[in-house]
Amino acid sequence: MTSSSTPRAFDVRHLQLARAAFAALAAIMVTFSSDHSAPLGLGVFSGFALATGLVFALAAWLVFRREERMIPVLLASVSILAGLVSSVGAWRTTGVFFGVVIAWALVSGLIELLGALRDRKAGRTAGVRDGVLIGILSLVLAAVLLLTPMQYTLDYDITGAGSFTLTGITIAVGLFGGYAAVVAVFLAIAGFSPRRPEPVAAVSPEEAAS
Repeated sequence: MTSSSTPRAFDVRHLQLARAAFAALAAIMVTFSSDHSAPLGLGVFSGFALATGLVFALAAWLVFRREERMIPVLLASVSILAGLVSSVGAWRTTGVFFGVVIAWALVSGLIELLGALRDRKAGRTAGVRDGVLIGILSLVLAAVLLLTPMQYTLDYDITGAGSFTLTGITIAVGLFGGYAAVVAVFLAIAGFSPRRPEPVAAVSPEEAAS
């Protein structure tokens, strides 16, 4: 019989680094694009959400034990659904961007935050800090997008550069890019940080012989 304490090939560190990589890619695509329109924003968000959902789905089986799988499975389902909706080209409008991203940030933020608090109460420590911080960040993203007027428009001039227009969708896409950048930095630091080895449960002679 194999002890439940047998080290796994994948652990929380791999989940952190995979999420950080996809969040960083989304942040880079938003930052270095001059087009902050709804189609661009939903295109980047779709890739980010689908990749994140796939990471959670794989982690549910490769990283977490049976009793710990509910939260990653829920997060995978929410992210994949949001990614699929935002991948439909005909739906890539300003209203859909606000609706999908706000709904995803609110639901996934609540799931991640409440799941982390539940794990902390149960005495589990791996990934708890990530869940609390990213859950709060996701809820903050939902709140600031709710406060951003979709129809906002501001025309302004920059001497020597020309005339520009700042719109609600430009602000919203930029906010999502900023969120992705913060998530990427935090998870990368968490993934590369040294950690204490977890204690290995003792195995009885009977279990070792079986």
